[in-house]
Amino acid sequence: MKKHNVGIVGYGWAAGAHLEAIQRSALGRVTAICSSRKLDAGELSARHGCPLRTYTDFDAMLKDPEVEVVSICSYHKQHPAQVIAAARVGKHLIVEKPLALSLADLRAIEKAVRAAGVKFCLCFELRFSAQFRVIKSLLDRGLLGQLHYAELDYYHGIGPWYREFEWCTTMADCGSALLEAGCHAMDALLLCLPGEVEEVVSYGAKSSHPTYAPYEYPSTTATLLRFKNGTVGKCAAVIDCWQPYYFHTHLVGSEGSLLDNKFHSNLLEGPSRQAWSQLSFQPVDSGDVADHPYQTQFDAFFAALERGEDMPLTNLAEAVRTHEVIFAADLSWKEKRPVKLAEIRGR
Repeated sequence: MKKHNVGIVGYGWAAGAHLEAIQRSALGRVTAICSSRKLDAGELSARHGCPLRTYTDFDAMLKDPEVEVVSICSYHKQHPAQVIAAARVGKHLIVEKPLALSLADLRAIEKAVRAAGVKFCLCFELRFSAQFRVIKSLLDRGLLGQLHYAELDYYHGIGPWYREFEWCTTMADCGSALLEAGCHAMDALLLCLPGEVEEVVSYGAKSSHPTYAPYEYPSTTATLLRFKNGTVGKCAAVIDCWQPYYFHTHLVGSEGSLLDNKFHSNLLEGPSRQAWSQLSFQPVDSGDVADHPYQTQFDAFFAALERGEDMPLTNLAEAVRTHEVIFAADLSWKEKRPVKLAEIRGR
Protein backbone atom coordinates (compact mmCIF):
# COMPACT_ATOMS: atom_id res chain seq x y z
CA MET A 1 0.00 0.00 0.00
CA LYS A 2 1.42 3.37 -1.03
CA LYS A 3 2.28 5.82 1.72
CA HIS A 4 2.10 9.59 1.26
CA ASN A 5 5.37 11.36 2.07
CA VAL A 6 5.06 14.26 4.50
CA GLY A 7 7.43 17.12 5.26
CA ILE A 8 6.90 18.81 8.62
CA VAL A 9 7.65 22.49 9.17
CA GLY A 10 8.80 23.08 12.73
CA TYR A 11 10.25 20.77 15.33
CA GLY A 12 8.51 21.68 18.55
CA TRP A 13 5.66 20.37 20.69
CA ALA A 14 2.98 20.13 17.98
CA ALA A 15 5.42 18.91 15.32
CA GLY A 16 6.45 16.03 17.55
CA ALA A 17 2.83 14.98 17.96
CA HIS A 18 2.27 15.22 14.19
CA LEU A 19 5.36 13.14 13.48
CA GLU A 20 4.34 10.33 15.83
CA ALA A 21 0.74 10.25 14.58
CA ILE A 22 1.72 10.27 10.90
CA GLN A 23 4.27 7.51 11.45
CA ARG A 24 1.57 5.33 13.02
CA SER A 25 -0.73 5.89 10.06
CA ALA A 26 -1.08 3.14 7.46
CA LEU A 27 -1.08 5.68 4.63
CA GLY A 28 1.40 8.37 5.71
CA ARG A 29 5.05 8.69 6.63
CA VAL A 30 7.32 11.60 7.51
CA THR A 31 10.34 11.91 5.25
CA ALA A 32 11.52 15.48 5.91
CA ILE A 33 11.73 18.06 8.70
CA CYS A 34 12.27 21.78 8.20
CA SER A 35 13.35 23.81 11.23
CA SER A 36 15.02 27.15 11.82
CA ARG A 37 17.35 25.18 14.12
CA LYS A 38 19.96 23.08 12.34
CA LEU A 39 19.07 19.45 13.00
CA ASP A 40 21.25 16.38 12.51
CA ALA A 41 19.46 14.11 10.03
CA GLY A 42 21.22 10.97 11.24
CA GLU A 43 20.47 11.60 14.90
CA LEU A 44 16.86 12.53 14.09
CA SER A 45 16.37 9.43 11.93
CA ALA A 46 17.72 7.21 14.70
CA ARG A 47 15.55 8.87 17.34
CA HIS A 48 12.33 8.44 15.37
CA GLY A 49 13.18 5.13 13.71
CA CYS A 50 12.74 6.34 10.13
CA PRO A 51 14.95 7.98 7.49
CA LEU A 52 14.53 11.75 7.60
CA ARG A 53 16.00 14.56 5.54
CA THR A 54 16.43 17.89 7.31
CA TYR A 55 16.13 21.43 5.98
CA THR A 56 16.62 24.90 7.42
CA ASP A 57 15.15 26.54 4.30
CA PHE A 58 11.41 26.11 3.72
CA ASP A 59 11.64 26.78 -0.02
CA ALA A 60 14.25 24.05 -0.34
CA MET A 61 11.91 21.53 1.28
CA LEU A 62 9.12 22.61 -1.07
CA LYS A 63 11.41 21.70 -3.99
CA ASP A 64 11.84 18.17 -2.63
CA PRO A 65 9.94 16.07 -5.23
CA GLU A 66 9.30 13.26 -2.74
CA VAL A 67 7.34 15.50 -0.35
CA GLU A 68 3.65 15.30 -1.29
CA VAL A 69 2.12 16.75 1.87
CA VAL A 70 3.37 19.62 4.05
CA SER A 71 2.44 19.65 7.73
CA ILE A 72 2.77 23.20 9.06
CA CYS A 73 3.61 23.42 12.77
CA SER A 74 5.47 26.73 12.76
CA TYR A 75 4.69 29.95 14.64
CA HIS A 76 1.14 31.20 14.10
CA LYS A 77 2.20 34.30 12.15
CA GLN A 78 4.17 32.17 9.67
CA HIS A 79 1.20 30.02 8.64
CA PRO A 80 -0.25 32.19 5.83
CA ALA A 81 2.95 32.62 3.81
CA GLN A 82 3.89 28.97 4.22
CA VAL A 83 0.43 27.63 3.36
CA ILE A 84 0.24 29.80 0.24
CA ALA A 85 3.75 28.86 -0.91
CA ALA A 86 3.10 25.14 -0.42
CA ALA A 87 -0.27 25.29 -2.19
CA ARG A 88 1.22 27.09 -5.19
CA VAL A 89 3.68 24.25 -5.82
CA GLY A 90 0.96 21.60 -5.48
CA LYS A 91 1.62 20.26 -2.00
CA HIS A 92 -1.33 18.98 0.00
CA LEU A 93 -1.64 20.58 3.43
CA ILE A 94 -2.01 19.74 7.10
CA VAL A 95 -2.02 22.97 9.11
CA GLU A 96 -1.95 23.58 12.84
CA LYS A 97 -4.45 26.01 14.29
CA PRO A 98 -4.95 28.89 13.94
CA LEU A 99 -4.96 29.04 10.18
CA ALA A 100 -4.40 32.81 10.16
CA LEU A 101 -4.28 35.79 12.51
CA SER A 102 -6.19 38.18 10.27
CA LEU A 103 -9.16 38.10 7.95
CA ALA A 104 -7.02 39.33 5.06
CA ASP A 105 -4.63 36.41 5.49
CA LEU A 106 -7.56 33.99 5.78
CA ARG A 107 -8.90 35.21 2.43
CA ALA A 108 -5.47 34.93 0.80
CA ILE A 109 -5.10 31.34 2.03
CA GLU A 110 -8.60 30.41 0.90
CA LYS A 111 -7.94 31.82 -2.57
CA ALA A 112 -4.56 30.11 -2.95
CA VAL A 113 -5.69 26.66 -1.76
CA ARG A 114 -8.80 26.69 -3.94
CA ALA A 115 -6.83 27.85 -6.98
CA ALA A 116 -4.21 25.12 -6.49
CA GLY A 117 -6.80 22.37 -6.00
CA VAL A 118 -4.76 20.75 -3.23
CA LYS A 119 -6.32 18.85 -0.34
CA PHE A 120 -6.40 20.53 3.04
CA CYS A 121 -6.71 19.57 6.70
CA LEU A 122 -6.78 22.01 9.63
CA CYS A 123 -5.91 20.67 13.06
CA PHE A 124 -9.22 21.15 14.81
CA GLU A 125 -8.58 17.56 15.80
CA LEU A 126 -11.06 17.52 18.68
CA ARG A 127 -13.77 16.91 16.09
CA PHE A 128 -12.20 13.44 15.88
CA SER A 129 -12.10 12.85 19.64
CA ALA A 130 -14.26 10.11 21.16
CA GLN A 131 -16.22 12.82 22.97
CA PHE A 132 -17.34 14.67 19.87
CA ARG A 133 -17.82 11.57 17.75
CA VAL A 134 -20.29 10.30 20.37
CA ILE A 135 -21.95 13.71 20.71
CA LYS A 136 -22.35 14.01 16.95
CA SER A 137 -23.90 10.53 16.86
CA LEU A 138 -26.43 11.53 19.52
CA LEU A 139 -27.30 14.68 17.60
CA ASP A 140 -27.54 12.92 14.23
CA ARG A 141 -29.92 10.36 15.74
CA GLY A 142 -32.10 13.13 17.17
CA LEU A 143 -31.82 11.99 20.79
CA LEU A 144 -31.64 15.59 22.03
CA GLY A 145 -34.25 16.82 19.56
CA GLN A 146 -33.64 20.21 17.99
CA LEU A 147 -30.90 22.17 19.74
CA HIS A 148 -31.73 25.74 20.68
CA TYR A 149 -28.81 26.49 23.00
CA ALA A 150 -25.23 25.30 23.42
CA GLU A 151 -22.22 26.43 25.37
CA LEU A 152 -18.70 25.14 24.87
CA ASP A 153 -16.00 26.74 26.97
CA TYR A 154 -12.23 26.38 27.09
CA TYR A 155 -10.53 26.72 30.49
CA HIS A 156 -6.76 26.25 30.46
CA GLY A 157 -4.21 28.46 32.19
CA ILE A 158 -1.42 29.13 29.68
CA GLY A 159 1.50 30.65 31.56
CA PRO A 160 5.31 30.57 31.62
CA TRP A 161 5.28 26.79 32.16
CA TYR A 162 4.51 26.51 28.43
CA ARG A 163 7.27 27.40 25.98
CA GLU A 164 4.83 29.17 23.66
CA PHE A 165 4.12 31.71 26.42
CA GLU A 166 7.32 33.42 25.25
CA TRP A 167 5.54 34.55 22.09
CA CYS A 168 1.79 33.83 22.31
CA THR A 169 1.11 36.77 24.62
CA THR A 170 1.47 39.48 21.95
CA MET A 171 -1.07 40.85 19.53
CA ALA A 172 1.33 40.41 16.61
CA ASP A 173 2.15 36.77 17.35
CA CYS A 174 -1.22 35.50 18.53
CA GLY A 175 -3.90 38.18 18.79
CA SER A 176 -6.61 36.76 21.04
CA ALA A 177 -7.58 34.07 23.54
CA LEU A 178 -9.70 32.46 20.83
CA LEU A 179 -6.87 32.33 18.31
CA GLU A 180 -4.41 31.05 20.90
CA ALA A 181 -6.47 28.12 22.18
CA GLY A 182 -10.17 28.82 22.64
CA CYS A 183 -10.68 28.21 18.92
CA HIS A 184 -11.05 24.51 19.76
CA ALA A 185 -14.17 25.29 21.80
CA MET A 186 -15.56 27.66 19.18
CA ASP A 187 -15.00 25.06 16.47
CA ALA A 188 -16.72 22.36 18.56
CA LEU A 189 -19.64 24.72 19.16
CA LEU A 190 -20.04 25.22 15.41
CA LEU A 191 -19.81 21.44 14.89
CA CYS A 192 -22.73 20.92 17.28
CA LEU A 193 -25.00 23.79 16.23
CA PRO A 194 -26.35 23.66 12.67
CA GLY A 195 -27.16 26.70 10.62
CA GLU A 196 -25.54 30.01 9.77
CA VAL A 197 -24.28 32.48 12.38
CA GLU A 198 -25.95 35.86 11.97
CA GLU A 199 -24.41 38.02 14.69
CA VAL A 200 -21.62 37.83 17.26
CA VAL A 201 -20.96 39.84 20.40
CA SER A 202 -17.88 39.29 22.55
CA TYR A 203 -16.51 40.77 25.76
CA GLY A 204 -12.99 40.61 27.10
CA ALA A 205 -11.45 40.54 30.57
CA LYS A 206 -8.05 39.81 32.06
CA SER A 207 -6.73 38.28 35.27
CA SER A 208 -5.00 40.71 37.64
CA HIS A 209 -2.48 38.05 38.66
CA PRO A 210 1.08 39.11 37.69
CA THR A 211 1.76 35.73 36.02
CA TYR A 212 -0.64 36.67 33.23
CA ALA A 213 0.46 40.31 32.93
CA PRO A 214 2.39 39.75 29.65
CA TYR A 215 -0.83 39.18 27.70
CA GLU A 216 -1.43 42.19 25.45
CA TYR A 217 -4.99 41.13 24.70
CA PRO A 218 -7.90 40.04 26.94
CA SER A 219 -6.87 36.58 28.12
CA THR A 220 -10.51 35.79 28.89
CA THR A 221 -13.29 36.35 26.37
CA ALA A 222 -16.97 35.41 26.42
CA THR A 223 -18.73 35.30 23.06
CA LEU A 224 -22.42 34.97 22.23
CA LEU A 225 -23.56 33.77 18.81
CA ARG A 226 -27.00 34.30 17.32
CA PHE A 227 -27.88 31.99 14.45
CA LYS A 228 -30.30 32.79 11.64
CA ASN A 229 -32.50 29.88 12.73
CA GLY A 230 -32.92 31.36 16.22
CA THR A 231 -30.36 29.16 17.98
CA VAL A 232 -28.04 30.76 20.55
CA GLY A 233 -24.51 29.67 21.40
CA LYS A 234 -21.92 30.76 23.95
CA CYS A 235 -18.17 30.22 23.96
CA ALA A 236 -15.75 31.29 26.70
CA ALA A 237 -12.00 31.22 26.08
CA VAL A 238 -10.20 31.45 29.42
CA ILE A 239 -6.42 31.08 29.25
CA ASP A 240 -5.60 32.97 32.47
CA CYS A 241 -7.28 30.68 35.01
CA TRP A 242 -5.94 28.68 37.96
CA GLN A 243 -7.65 25.31 37.69
CA PRO A 244 -7.35 21.97 35.88
CA TYR A 245 -7.96 21.97 32.14
CA TYR A 246 -11.69 21.90 31.47
CA PHE A 247 -13.55 21.71 28.14
CA HIS A 248 -17.08 22.53 29.27
CA THR A 249 -19.81 21.16 26.97
CA HIS A 250 -23.52 21.77 27.54
CA LEU A 251 -26.12 21.24 24.82
CA VAL A 252 -29.84 21.89 25.29
CA GLY A 253 -32.46 20.55 22.87
CA SER A 254 -36.20 20.07 22.53
CA GLU A 255 -35.96 16.44 23.73
CA GLY A 256 -32.94 16.39 26.00
CA SER A 257 -29.64 17.82 27.18
CA LEU A 258 -26.00 16.84 27.33
CA LEU A 259 -23.45 17.94 29.93
CA ASP A 260 -19.86 16.85 29.29
CA ASN A 261 -20.12 13.02 29.40
CA LYS A 262 -23.70 12.84 30.74
CA PHE A 263 -27.04 13.21 28.98
CA HIS A 264 -30.79 12.89 29.31
CA SER A 265 -33.28 12.21 26.51
CA ASN A 266 -37.07 12.12 26.69
CA LEU A 267 -36.95 9.76 23.70
CA LEU A 268 -35.51 6.92 25.77
CA GLU A 269 -37.93 5.02 27.96
CA GLY A 270 -36.96 4.59 31.59
CA PRO A 271 -34.34 7.24 32.50
CA SER A 272 -35.45 9.80 35.09
CA ARG A 273 -35.09 13.53 34.49
CA GLN A 274 -33.79 13.75 38.06
CA ALA A 275 -30.53 11.96 37.19
CA TRP A 276 -28.13 12.05 34.26
CA SER A 277 -27.33 8.98 32.18
CA GLN A 278 -23.60 8.37 31.80
CA LEU A 279 -21.75 8.13 28.50
CA SER A 280 -18.66 5.94 28.43
CA PHE A 281 -16.20 8.19 26.59
CA GLN A 282 -13.36 10.00 28.35
CA PRO A 283 -14.02 13.75 28.02
CA VAL A 284 -11.32 15.94 26.50
CA ASP A 285 -9.30 16.80 29.60
CA SER A 286 -5.86 17.99 28.52
CA GLY A 287 -4.24 20.72 26.49
CA ASP A 288 -1.27 18.45 25.85
CA VAL A 289 -1.09 17.76 22.12
CA ALA A 290 0.14 14.26 22.93
CA ASP A 291 -3.39 13.53 24.18
CA HIS A 292 -5.15 14.88 21.10
CA PRO A 293 -6.59 12.51 18.44
CA TYR A 294 -4.21 13.44 15.63
CA GLN A 295 -3.86 9.90 14.36
CA THR A 296 -7.62 9.49 13.89
CA GLN A 297 -7.73 12.80 12.06
CA PHE A 298 -4.67 12.10 9.89
CA ASP A 299 -5.92 8.61 9.03
CA ALA A 300 -9.10 10.27 7.73
CA PHE A 301 -7.05 12.83 5.78
CA PHE A 302 -4.84 10.24 4.06
CA ALA A 303 -7.86 8.04 3.30
CA ALA A 304 -9.62 11.02 1.69
CA LEU A 305 -6.44 11.81 -0.24
CA GLU A 306 -6.44 8.25 -1.60
CA ARG A 307 -10.03 8.72 -2.80
CA GLY A 308 -9.32 12.16 -4.24
CA GLU A 309 -11.90 13.67 -1.89
CA ASP A 310 -11.92 16.60 0.51
CA MET A 311 -11.05 15.96 4.12
CA PRO A 312 -14.17 15.25 6.23
CA LEU A 313 -14.99 17.58 9.16
CA THR A 314 -11.81 19.70 9.09
CA ASN A 315 -11.52 20.73 5.45
CA LEU A 316 -10.93 24.25 4.13
CA ALA A 317 -14.61 25.26 4.14
CA GLU A 318 -15.03 24.26 7.80
CA ALA A 319 -11.78 25.99 8.76
CA VAL A 320 -12.87 29.21 7.05
CA ARG A 321 -16.30 29.11 8.71
CA THR A 322 -14.83 28.81 12.20
CA HIS A 323 -12.21 31.49 11.62
CA GLU A 324 -14.79 33.93 10.25
CA VAL A 325 -16.73 33.63 13.51
CA ILE A 326 -13.53 34.05 15.55
CA PHE A 327 -12.58 37.20 13.64
CA ALA A 328 -16.10 38.56 14.17
CA ALA A 329 -15.76 37.88 17.91
CA ASP A 330 -12.35 39.56 18.09
CA LEU A 331 -13.64 42.58 16.19
CA SER A 332 -16.58 42.76 18.61
CA TRP A 333 -14.47 43.04 21.78
CA LYS A 334 -12.04 45.42 20.09
CA GLU A 335 -14.75 47.81 18.87
CA LYS A 336 -17.23 47.15 21.71
CA ARG A 337 -20.16 46.36 19.43
CA PRO A 338 -22.07 43.42 17.93
CA VAL A 339 -20.72 42.26 14.57
CA LYS A 340 -22.82 40.79 11.78
CA LEU A 341 -21.26 37.85 9.97
CA ALA A 342 -22.30 39.48 6.71
CA GLU A 343 -19.80 42.24 7.54
CA ILE A 344 -17.00 39.69 7.87
CA ARG A 345 -17.97 37.74 4.78
CA GLY A 346 -18.13 40.95 2.77
CA ARG A 347 -14.47 41.68 3.39
